[in-house]
Amino acid sequence: MKLIVATHNEGKLVEIKQILEEQLSKLADSFELVTAGSLGLPDPVETGVTFEQNALLKARDVAARTGYPAIADDSGLIVDVLGAAPGILSARWSGVHGDDKANNELLLRQLSDIPDQCRTARFRCAAALAIPDGCSEVPEGSVMSHSHGFETVRVGEMVGHLLREAHGINGFGYDPLFVPDFQPIRDGVQMKGLTSAELTQEEKNAISHRGNALRALLPELQALFITE
Repeated sequence: MKLIVATHNEGKLVEIKQILEEQLSKLADSFELVTAGSLGLPDPVETGVTFEQNALLKARDVAARTGYPAIADDSGLIVDVLGAAPGILSARWSGVHGDDKANNELLLRQLSDIPDQCRTARFRCAAALAIPDGCSEVPEGSVMSHSHGFETVRVGEMVGHLLREAHGINGFGYDPLFVPDFQPIRDGVQMKGLTSAELTQEEKNAISHRGNALRALLPELQALFITE
């Protein structure tokens, strides 16, 4: 069964695919993850004023266009001293959507005179699932557990603080500036001060805002099917 991921960001697809495979085990084989970008679908205009509203908007739009269940996330960085900015504007904070380098540089300038103890921040993610009316694309031997259109959204966070310069080459967005409070243990040693961009994909998935939101969405994803 196709499950459309409402994104044009291949980095998000990698994270979502790995999280679902880790959490759903063999059930993940029932899903064929396809991005909205690979289908040539346009990005809907994000008119929401919260992460939850924008995630539902994107999932609903893709489900309506394709007739398949769709998942979408809307996520961003919340900096306490900036009054929760950049928030839903995180991806276009510098004025150009998806320009990670420019976004990071602008944020560093805005925080240049902020002392280290006041550079607290958190990533927030809202993950939404939308199942369109009449969806019948299910694996052989299974039936949809939702006979009517269905949608829901779950939220996850990752708390930490921001550095004064970038470290690490993994991830995307503000990952090179963000140090999560929860750090991994490697070979029996508790790590300290690693940015999200210095974590492995598995380490990041275990604590990330997106991982937490998708894990909260698992009951609804598992309930897509009822084996006869």
